[in-house]
Amino acid sequence: MVVTKSLAKTASQSALNQSVQFLKGVGPKRSEIFTKLGIDTIRDVLFYFPRDYKDRTRIQRISEAKIGAEITIQGRVLGIQTRMARSRKSILEIFVGDGTGAIAATWFNQPFLANKFHVGDMVFLHGKVGAYKYLQLLGPEYEVIRENEIDVKEGSVVPVYSLTEHMSQTHFRKIMKMAVHQFAGHIEEILPKEITKKNQLVSINDAVRNIHFPGTFENLEHARCRLIYEELFILELAMALRRRGIKEETGISFKIGANVDTHIRNLIPFALTNAQERVINEITEDMRSSKPMNRLLQGDVGSGKTVVAIYAILAAIANGYQVAFMTPTEILAKQHFQTIQKYLEHSHVRIQLLTGDTNSRQKKDNLDQIKTGQIDLIIGTHALIEETVQFRQLGLVVIDEQHKFGVVQRLKLKKKGLRPDVLIMTATPIPRTLSLTLFGDLDISMLDEMPPGRSPVRTIWVTQDKEKNAYGFIKGEIAKGRQVFIVYPLVEESESFDLKSAVTEARRLQADVFPTLRVGLLHGQMKQAEKDKVMMDFKEKRYDILVSTVIIEVGIDIPNATVMVIVHAERFGLSQLHQLRGRIGRGNEQSYCLLFGNPNSNVSAERLKIMTRTHDGFKIAEMDFRLRGPGEFFGTRQHGLPELKISDLMKDFSILKKARDDAFELVSEDPQLTMVTHLKIRQKVLETFKDRLELINV
Repeated sequence: MVVTKSLAKTASQSALNQSVQFLKGVGPKRSEIFTKLGIDTIRDVLFYFPRDYKDRTRIQRISEAKIGAEITIQGRVLGIQTRMARSRKSILEIFVGDGTGAIAATWFNQPFLANKFHVGDMVFLHGKVGAYKYLQLLGPEYEVIRENEIDVKEGSVVPVYSLTEHMSQTHFRKIMKMAVHQFAGHIEEILPKEITKKNQLVSINDAVRNIHFPGTFENLEHARCRLIYEELFILELAMALRRRGIKEETGISFKIGANVDTHIRNLIPFALTNAQERVINEITEDMRSSKPMNRLLQGDVGSGKTVVAIYAILAAIANGYQVAFMTPTEILAKQHFQTIQKYLEHSHVRIQLLTGDTNSRQKKDNLDQIKTGQIDLIIGTHALIEETVQFRQLGLVVIDEQHKFGVVQRLKLKKKGLRPDVLIMTATPIPRTLSLTLFGDLDISMLDEMPPGRSPVRTIWVTQDKEKNAYGFIKGEIAKGRQVFIVYPLVEESESFDLKSAVTEARRLQADVFPTLRVGLLHGQMKQAEKDKVMMDFKEKRYDILVSTVIIEVGIDIPNATVMVIVHAERFGLSQLHQLRGRIGRGNEQSYCLLFGNPNSNVSAERLKIMTRTHDGFKIAEMDFRLRGPGEFFGTRQHGLPELKISDLMKDFSILKKARDDAFELVSEDPQLTMVTHLKIRQKVLETFKDRLELINV
C-alpha cells in the first residue's frame, strides 16, 4: 500500500514537472511565448495567477438598462458602423442585442477598434448607460468571445492574466482551464494538517482551481487566503530557521560593567535621550550574552544613532576586540571618521579610515596594523570586505545605511571574525510590515525620539508659477548668512528624460539667478578628490549654494545650511525626499525644504502633500510602501527575498502575522523540521530559498 502511494506521488510530481509544450493547444512554438511569461512547466502554469477578475455574476438584460446606471451585458453584435462627427472626430458604434433589446457601444476617435468586432460575435460590455437617439454605452469595457474559444458561462467570475503579445486572454484561459482540470489534483499538500485546520484553509487543490476559475467571489476569497498564507508561511519559516540558527551559535560574551559604562559616558558630552538609553540597554544585554548580537537599529535622520553605535564600539574595544564600521560612500565614511574622532580625542582608542582612494603605501601600512591588532576601530567603505583586509580579533561589525549594500557584501564582512556581534543601522525608517519580512530574524531597536532643541523643518510645495518667489526667499536666507542645497535628479541633460540637470542648472543659476552669490557643484561623476574639496569648501562657507545630485542623500552634515531645494521633487520616492530633507535642520536656526514639483499623476501629487504634512519618518515609510510596494521601496532582490507571487505585504498584513506566529511556533517545536509531518514543508523552504537561506538575515 505504501509503495503504491509513493509511486502515485512520484507520478503526480513527474506530471507537474513536464514541459508546458505537452499541454494540448501549446506545442513547441507557443511554448516560447509561455517562457517569456516565466512559464516552463505544467506546475508553472497552475501557479501563474490572474492579475484581475471580471465580474460576470451580475449580467443584466438590455431591457433593464437605466440611463445613468452602470450595466454589464452579454449579447451578439448585430451591426457595426463608423461615421464622422461635425467636429471631424470619428465615431465607432457597434450594436449589440440579447433578445430583450439592443444597445450601442460608442467610441470616439478610436477607429482601429472596428477590426476587433465582427457581426455575430458574442461580446461582454460594461459601462455607464447614456442615450443619444437610442441607448448607448460610452467607451465601455469590452471582451469578444469567439465561438471556437473557451466557453465562459453567464454568471461566472472570469480571470484576467498578465500576458505578452501573440496570446489572447480567451485562448490562454482555454489552456489554463484544461491544465487546471487535468493537473490541479496532482499538487501535493505541504501544509501540516493542524495548520490548515487551525486557520480554516481550503485544500491546495481547491485553492488552485478556484484562484483561476472561482465561480463565485466567496470561492475566490477562500483560494486567495490559502495561497497567500502558504506563500508567507514559507517565507516566515525561512526567517525562523535562520534566527534559530543564529541563536544556537556561540558568540562573544562581552563584559560591560559599571567601570566600562562610566568610561564610555565620560566621552559623551551631553545627556542621552530616553530612547537612546533604552536602545543602549538592549544592545548591552545582547553583547553580554554568549549568543551573537544580530540587531537592526532604526532611527530617523538626526535621532542620534551614531552615539548609540559609539557606545557599542567602545564596549567591544574595552574587551580587547576590534570593530569594523562599514558605510556605503566615501563621503559618509569620512564624516563618521571625523565625528567619532571628536568623541574619542580624550581616549586611547586607535582609529583608522580605509576607503578606495587610500594610497597604496598608506593602505599597506594600515592593513598590517589591522592584521596585528594595532588598530581598534576601522571605518571604511566596501574596501573593508576586500580579501587583503584581515583582522586580528574582530568582535563587532557596524553597518550604516545597510540597504545600500548587497547581502553578500554584508556576509563577507561578518565572516572576517569568529561570529562577531552585528549592529545594523538605518536612517530609512522601515514599515513594520517590511521589518517582519526583510528583517524577521533580526532583533529591532527603534530611536523614536529626537534630541532636544531640533525644530522641525518647514516643508513647502512650490509650483512652477511660484519659483521666482522661492529664489527671492533663498536670497533672503543667504543674506542672513545661511547656506542652501539645490538638488537635481540628473547629472547632465538626457534626451530620454525631460528633466533639468545639475551641471546645466548650476551654470544657469550662477549666471542668471544668483549672479552675485557663489554657486558650487557636486555630483557622482566627479573624482573623489574633487568631491571632497567641494564639500570642504561648502562646509567652510566658500559657497553660498551647493547644486548637487542625490549624492548628498546620505551623511552630509552642514549645520549652517537652512534651505534644501529639491527640483522635480515629484520624481523622487518619499523616503528619498525625507532623507534629503534630513540634511538640513541640524543647527539652531529654522530650516526650510522647498519641493519644486509639477506632478502629472495623483500618486506623485500625494507624495508631495505627505511631505508637507508630516516629519515622522516611520509614517512616511508606511506611506511610501503603500504607494510604491515592497520591490520599489527596498529593492527586495538585494535582500534575498523570493518574489511574492500573490501576497501583498501591506494588504495581507493580518495573514502575515498569523503565518509568522505559526512558523516561529513550528520551528520552536521542531528546530530542524525533521518530523515526518514537516518534511514536505522543509523541502519547500529549501527549494524556495536555495542558496539564499544563509543570506536572508544579513
